Amino acid sequence: MKNLRLKSARAAKDLSQDQLAVLCGVSRQTISAIEKGDYNPTINLCIAICKALDKTLDELFWE
Repeated sequence: MKNLRLKSARAAKDLSQDQLAVLCGVSRQTISAIEKGDYNPTINLCIAICKALDKTLDELFWE
């Protein structure tokens, strides 16, 4: 399932996938795979993404 909330939050912060990846310590491909729904991130990565985007886990990852 695509994560459009993540993509939208990233765009709202005017961050590229590469910039978000650097902030979270992962590759751009990892961020892309999460947005496409091809990869389930670890809870630690979810938290890092949330911190970088000033969002909660509920806002980005829970339905």
